[in-house]
Amino acid sequence: MVFKILRSTSNQWFFRIVASNGATLAHSETYVNKSDARSAAQTIINQAGGSRIEE
Repeated sequence: MVFKILRSTSNQWFFRIVASNGATLAHSETYVNKSDARSAAQTIINQAGGSRIEE
């Protein structure tokens, strides 16, 4: 799995989570700064190990 930081058509930044088979799993909201998109992606990477599903 990889997090790709991309620029939107409105010149803002977002990240996309992409599976090893190339499928998009999720994408973020947009951010004004690239560093904010990167920081949000890093937060998810850091916290994902302790995740759980809630219904």
